[in-house]
Amino acid sequence: MLEFLPNKVKDALRFVNGKMLYELRLRAEKATIVNYAGAYRYLSAFGLTEKQAEALVCSYSEISDTVYAAGKFSVYSVEEQIKRGFITAEHGERIGLAGEFVYEKGNPLSIRKIQSLCIRVPHEIIGCGREIYERCLTDRLRSVLIVSPPGFGKTTILRDLTRMISENTKRNILVCDERGELSAGELGATSDVLLYADKERAFEAGIRAMRPDLIVTDELSAFDMSAVRRAISAGVKTIATAHFDKIETIEESFLGAFERYVVLRTDEIGALQGVYDEKGKRIG
Repeated sequence: MLEFLPNKVKDALRFVNGKMLYELRLRAEKATIVNYAGAYRYLSAFGLTEKQAEALVCSYSEISDTVYAAGKFSVYSVEEQIKRGFITAEHGERIGLAGEFVYEKGNPLSIRKIQSLCIRVPHEIIGCGREIYERCLTDRLRSVLIVSPPGFGKTTILRDLTRMISENTKRNILVCDERGELSAGELGATSDVLLYADKERAFEAGIRAMRPDLIVTDELSAFDMSAVRRAISAGVKTIATAHFDKIETIEESFLGAFERYVVLRTDEIGALQGVYDEKGKRIG
């Protein structure tokens, strides 16, 4: 994992506990920053530091080389992902790109002059989805939405929850993995993965082709909810995540579609704040 990074960054990460590393921020000619155990710290040649002056600094060419290496030395192989602002590396590391969008006939063609990378490090934590499973799914399969701001463990929980459902129920699960991050780990023997398709296409094609009992997907937007509602109306349960910080801020288009809403805490990664029913009433 993270083999695409500049050598000096890889060397520095040898001094860091990888299990606590959630994110790296590489910005051309600026200090390298990591999210370590939920807090942002500078990364020096010998590990973490509180001093910006000691932090590693990547050049523009090192940023470009990182993107090239993450794309397996062929940017063309990830061209469609780049248009959408990210690359997914070999082991599910999602790399967000910031630079200059290039358009052709009103459509995004590529990103050039890339100068910032947000690298999210996937983790497999067996058992982290157990509380949600026990509180929402032990008696029967339900549609569940897990919400929190970015960076609080939704994807890791969703991956483990998928594995648990597969192992405990033997239901057919379709994992719609738009960014190639969710499937970077064990999903269970009855899970099938559909990679890099947007939610609309993935739900429609997946239901027709794979006849799932459950669809699992990450980072729903309001635009995706019509596909979700059609799936649920067709008898296919859906478990997903979305970016909201509390039950009161969940957008109207998401309400009523799911049987359970799980809100994660914003002061501790992976911890539950509460579980709510389809009407938004707290049940735990």
